[in-house]
Amino acid sequence: MICVALPGLAVSTGQGQLAGRGLEGFYREGRRLLSRCRLLVAGREPVPVQAHRTAADRVRFIGTVRISSAPGPDPDVVVERVRQADGTEWITLRNWAPRSIRLPVELSLGTDLADLGAIAAGAEGRDLPATVHDSGLRWSCANGTSSVTADPSPADALASAGVLRWEFELPPGGSRTLELRVRPGGAGPVRAVGHAANSPFAPAAARGDDPGVAAFLRASVEDLRALLLRDPTHHADLYLAAGAPWRCGLAPAEALAAARTALPLGTRLAAGTLRILARTQVTAPAPRSGLIPGPRRDAGPHLPPGSTGTEATLLFPVLLAEARRWGLPATETEQLLPAAERCLAWLRNTAGDGVYVRDPHPGGPIRCETQAHAHRAALLGADLLDACGRPGAAGLRQWAKELRSAFRRDFWIDDPGGGRPATALIVGGHRVPHLGSAAAHLLDTGLLGGGVHAPGLLDMAQTEQLARLLGSPDMDCGWGLRGLGARERGYNPFGHRAGAVRVHETAIAVAGLAAAGFEKPAGALLRGVLAAAAPFEYRLPEMYAGEQRTEGSVPVPHPAACRPAATAAAAGVLLLTTLTGIRPDVPAGTVALHPLRGTPLGEIGLTGLRVAGAPFAVRVGRLGLAMVEEAAEGLQLGV
Repeated sequence: MICVALPGLAVSTGQGQLAGRGLEGFYREGRRLLSRCRLLVAGREPVPVQAHRTAADRVRFIGTVRISSAPGPDPDVVVERVRQADGTEWITLRNWAPRSIRLPVELSLGTDLADLGAIAAGAEGRDLPATVHDSGLRWSCANGTSSVTADPSPADALASAGVLRWEFELPPGGSRTLELRVRPGGAGPVRAVGHAANSPFAPAAARGDDPGVAAFLRASVEDLRALLLRDPTHHADLYLAAGAPWRCGLAPAEALAAARTALPLGTRLAAGTLRILARTQVTAPAPRSGLIPGPRRDAGPHLPPGSTGTEATLLFPVLLAEARRWGLPATETEQLLPAAERCLAWLRNTAGDGVYVRDPHPGGPIRCETQAHAHRAALLGADLLDACGRPGAAGLRQWAKELRSAFRRDFWIDDPGGGRPATALIVGGHRVPHLGSAAAHLLDTGLLGGGVHAPGLLDMAQTEQLARLLGSPDMDCGWGLRGLGARERGYNPFGHRAGAVRVHETAIAVAGLAAAGFEKPAGALLRGVLAAAAPFEYRLPEMYAGEQRTEGSVPVPHPAACRPAATAAAAGVLLLTTLTGIRPDVPAGTVALHPLRGTPLGEIGLTGLRVAGAPFAVRVGRLGLAMVEEAAEGLQLGV
């Protein structure tokens, strides 16, 4: 049970008690402020009966306590605990017995003030000694200080045992509430960026024949707000942390990808993320000049780890170009254009006299998805340069044309099943033949002007074959797209790059298939993800097991998945807006609608989106016809 409102975080089990095991506890900026919070009522632990997340930053636990010796199964006291990511917890005791009850209440508290990374690696420390402080307890060490204060103040505080005690007299039907405040030394309540009045996200909402769409979009937007962080030196610039609990910081490729798929909620997040990453851009001489640094990332059983820096550098001009289409103001576009030009220069320098973008280390593979990212960056970058009156567009388009020809020749593997794209080319030009979800990036070609998608690396026949493969049972497990085909060597349904369903790549596949006109596999994958969302209370993790869906089954969580995760939350926005096919071109004053005619979820309406900085609402009826219900003044419906 993870509550998130960064920089605050609370991790609990479904029991409600914090026992100090594993990751349990309240955190602030990656430091565990409280690891143990064990409640006893009349000397007994409440019997847990329900745990429910009521919002991205809040969870509610219900327990019961039986005190009387009278016959019968009914509890006497109901205990409600509401825990928030900001470090606040309310404990309410309610007497449902027919007589007054004197209730001794005890809280056992402790912490190690350990770093989240150390805890995740199994290196958490021992409980620190406490001192009585104000109306609670305080702990200190070289790592910092934390305190717990209580209202009302305890009747007794035992620092040596880390115990606070109260005694309440409750009449029949009466209740008392304890408020606990967990804080780092000298700090006040956490001010979550996502709860600010000027949130970068529009108050989007969904309605439709499928009852899950409203909860799905609501949870997606809540999780995006929960993961927002502010640049510490440029407070106006916001970005998304990669996910909780493991990755509560900036991951450049994931931050750009999530900002891109969240563009229907507004362009402010995209602008802030781009500005932050422009400040990290390498300024040293070539070959690294223009690169946005990023860590290496595991690529599964058949390839070495890949460079997320390469991915981020190629995503930067794409996000800027598409944010401009959604309504990013011209002044902000102009300010960010030099950084985008440096990314495009890095692309041309890295490709050199050849056509492929190879991994940066010597002898590195030529990855399929990297070529897709590079091709898209070149075409959308050229479009951006032309629009802003800058040179270089013709060279980028010519290089992209040469890349298309080479890719169709070198990467396509003919076989009796109709062929497939290689995952990569390795030393000697040998093809790595294993089919995985990385191939979905070949369909993500990017948005140009007039609601037109850029051409892709595959020809029409190859695109049709890839659509057939992605919709096959080997890749579509019924809950989404597997990371590696079920019949491929090395397949593991729990492998995070070897068979697990990654929500972001599934959404990319859905959007790409829909744009290419392959509605049947797009609709099947979309319905699978929405079905998987329900058992997760519509808060999708970044990945879950790629086990085959069967009647009565539910998706199996991955033990290392972030939940919430920025790319998974933003994928919810992309999946639902794909149904309506919104393709804006704000500089031209138009927006085109290309809905899925097969209406895989029936009628659907989306309100509170943002196009041209103004509210935008669209509805798709059961016959597949789309209608704009609200839009910026002067915005025309395109073809």
